[in-house]
Amino acid sequence: MLVGVPREITPGETRVALVPDLVTPLRKAGLEVVIENNAGAAAGFPDAAFAHTGASIAADALADADIVLKVNPPTVDEVARFKSGAVLVGFLNPAGDRSRLESLAARNVSAFAMERMPRITRAQSMDALSAMSTVAGYKAVLLAANYLPKFFPLLMTAAGTIQPARVLIIGAGVAGLQAIATARRLGAVVEAYDTRPAVREQVESLGGKFVDLGLDTSDAEAKTGYAKAQSEEFYNRQRKALGEFVSRADAVITTALVPGQRAPLLITEEAVRAMRPGSVIVDLAAEQGGNCALTKPGEDTVVQGITVLGPRNLPASLPYHASQMYARTVTNYLLHLFKNKALNIDLNDDLTKNPLVTHQGKVMI
Repeated sequence: MLVGVPREITPGETRVALVPDLVTPLRKAGLEVVIENNAGAAAGFPDAAFAHTGASIAADALADADIVLKVNPPTVDEVARFKSGAVLVGFLNPAGDRSRLESLAARNVSAFAMERMPRITRAQSMDALSAMSTVAGYKAVLLAANYLPKFFPLLMTAAGTIQPARVLIIGAGVAGLQAIATARRLGAVVEAYDTRPAVREQVESLGGKFVDLGLDTSDAEAKTGYAKAQSEEFYNRQRKALGEFVSRADAVITTALVPGQRAPLLITEEAVRAMRPGSVIVDLAAEQGGNCALTKPGEDTVVQGITVLGPRNLPASLPYHASQMYARTVTNYLLHLFKNKALNIDLNDDLTKNPLVTHQGKVMI
């Protein structure tokens, strides 16, 4: 069977779905690999590196591919070029555009959405969302440090003592925990809040101080391990309580998401205006509506000297390692599906069933 890796055409996307080091295990499993010309160039992986590990380089990696590996959802034109009955593995945003799923089903494509990977132990090496959240959490802190007109660490100098920056992380999932670790490495004093009490130990193990707002959060975590949506009354009380911590922070990084829903609004305009001039908010939930009332996806907003960043696709700003991490999860998943030199779509296996969004001409969700 032939695995095709096209060049990503989404504006601003620099990642690639496979890296040269991972061509070898696919070929050992009995798969052939074709890479579109310059598919990995923007991430630092030239065609020669792929060819060296046994991949073919071609102008078209879709038309003849039995299995397609992608980062972003395919466009309408790309879907039209898929071989009927092909398999697609990638981020597909299944909760967003149903017409895309319908077009894939009409093409008889079996499509696996990596963002629907179940959070269970045997799926950890295939968790693409967590891998990209790690990248985003790290880069968010670097953005905050770059925009903040202060040092992050405590400095003892001949010119006096420089007090460390205060950083507040809202949401202690994978992105939030990586943000805590990065901010601490840069020397900041870090506080972190999450509705799930169980993450307190993780926050404190990284050197952060867990923020307790005194709210009842006993039902805040779903069986999937993700945060559950709460009532509007809860969010109102949460916003009011968080305002105090936001106002005294130099930098705030928000990471709170609820799968398949708009991101919860956690920081009001009033709370932003109460911050000191020069303060920074980096909203990692910008693409899902934002955790801050003043967030504009893809834009930098300045209000009373406070900067609110709404970055899109931060992993694409670190494409070399982001591609390595994403490609590893995709390769692990493909090798889960492809065993004994044959593709096995076992609908009794949660690792197969959960991510499967189109199959045999039907939309499965």
